[in-house]
Amino acid sequence: MKAKILVVDDEPDLQLLIKQKFRRQIREQQYDFIFAENGEVALRMIAENPDVDMVLSDINMPEMDGLTLLIKISEVSPLLKSVIVSAYGDMENIRMAMNRGAFDFVCKPINFQDLELTMEKTLKYVEQLKQTLKAVRENDILRMYVDSSVLQFMTKEAFETSLTSSENIEATVVFMDMCGFTSISEREPADQVVKLINKYFDIMVKEILAHGGLVDKFMGDAIMAVFKGEYHLDRAIEASLAVRNQINGFKEELHNQTEYFPNVSIGINSGEMVSGNIGSATLRRLDYTVIGDAVNVAQRLQNAAGPGQIIVPESAYQKIKEAFQCKVIGEVHLKNKRDAMQIYEVIE
Repeated sequence: MKAKILVVDDEPDLQLLIKQKFRRQIREQQYDFIFAENGEVALRMIAENPDVDMVLSDINMPEMDGLTLLIKISEVSPLLKSVIVSAYGDMENIRMAMNRGAFDFVCKPINFQDLELTMEKTLKYVEQLKQTLKAVRENDILRMYVDSSVLQFMTKEAFETSLTSSENIEATVVFMDMCGFTSISEREPADQVVKLINKYFDIMVKEILAHGGLVDKFMGDAIMAVFKGEYHLDRAIEASLAVRNQINGFKEELHNQTEYFPNVSIGINSGEMVSGNIGSATLRRLDYTVIGDAVNVAQRLQNAAGPGQIIVPESAYQKIKEAFQCKVIGEVHLKNKRDAMQIYEVIE
């Protein structure tokens, strides 16, 4: 890739000399030189050419000298690196240049072999900085898609064996779904629908994470969450109650903005499940999730829940009945389940 280099010097002969000494690199499009006669002009050229990779600058110039230019460059373009090329090669000027941000110092008369090595070293460093910045930006974007708490749910053994390994765990799964979202999508403008669902998701996610849960996945207008560790069932219910309270407050906030206020139906179940990365190693696409009958039952319970209801099975009720107020709903037949199941609604 061609590197763009800004040469800042008030000696007209230097421009010609640079073009002669680096004619092969210019011809082969390794270097693209642009020139400025002082620091003031250099700053304007940097503003006009944001793709400048490095600066070669003299010290003694009219209007703005090279040492002042170093300070200005660090303010307007922190990634841009400068090499001072000057006849004032005494230790005081060298130290002052380095303290003001110069990457290196080359003394005049110029040894062009030494100058080229210095340029290569500087450009390599600049490229490393750019790659690091790119990686940071990409990681910031990826964090929007991958919950950092996933690592907390993956045991050391999962890393030491295989990405596609799995383990049996005891955990609680929660499914939260927006009621009547399909009809809302038919009536509300698309941009309002997106804003609404993102607002609801944000409320759900904050409470799930606040109670030590993992957002396993988004499924249309629903969320699947997993709770592990001590009191995982209690924490799952507390998160669900908090979500319901937050949604009720949100509905009041939106009273004058829309006539549609979706409630949330929630199903909760605990039990043994398989935890691990599910997907294709060949495609390099994996999801860290949980699967098993306990997970399926949680989803079926959410389907059985009405607007604003938090539903748990008999097995969960027996564990929480002293800590939470519940009321019996009765027996229901869940999809793909042979026997009827007694279910309860968590009130508070």
